[in-house]
Amino acid sequence: MTQALITIRRALPGDAEQIAAVHDSAWREAYRGLIPGRELERLIARRGPDWWRRAVAQGSRLLVFSLHGTIGGYVTYGRNRAPSMHFDGEIFELYLSPEYQGMGFGARLFKAARHDLAANGLDSMLVWTLSDNDRALAFYRRMGGEQVRRASEHFGAEKLGRLAFGFPAAE
Repeated sequence: MTQALITIRRALPGDAEQIAAVHDSAWREAYRGLIPGRELERLIARRGPDWWRRAVAQGSRLLVFSLHGTIGGYVTYGRNRAPSMHFDGEIFELYLSPEYQGMGFGARLFKAARHDLAANGLDSMLVWTLSDNDRALAFYRRMGGEQVRRASEHFGAEKLGRLAFGFPAAE
């Protein structure tokens, strides 16, 4: 019998190429048809391997999901960036390569980030997603999130809706 070696761990500088590839494929899958094409390409291009190397070197909270040494997803998180919202922590990004979606790996990354936030005194948290991203909306609802705010964001000339999901402190 063959067993899969699945790990969730802190990102290392040597992971930058694979994280950039995950970012590229996941963003194309998630946002094609939602974010205008030129703007989507610009957003993807700015997050190449050098960007990820710097993020790791600067100590960003960044976990990766790895299957037999191949990175299939990542999550970035930290303190809530919106002080007006009464949540301690925030998941900034959680993405999986398309071939790893729908198998529970996103939930594992989510729980690992939430656990690390709580271990550092950030018990409640929130996450933002585009309001037309049905897959993300369903995922964060399954994870127990409650919609707590609506906002909008400009992508080029287009204005898109965003939703914040709140996750209270675990009891």
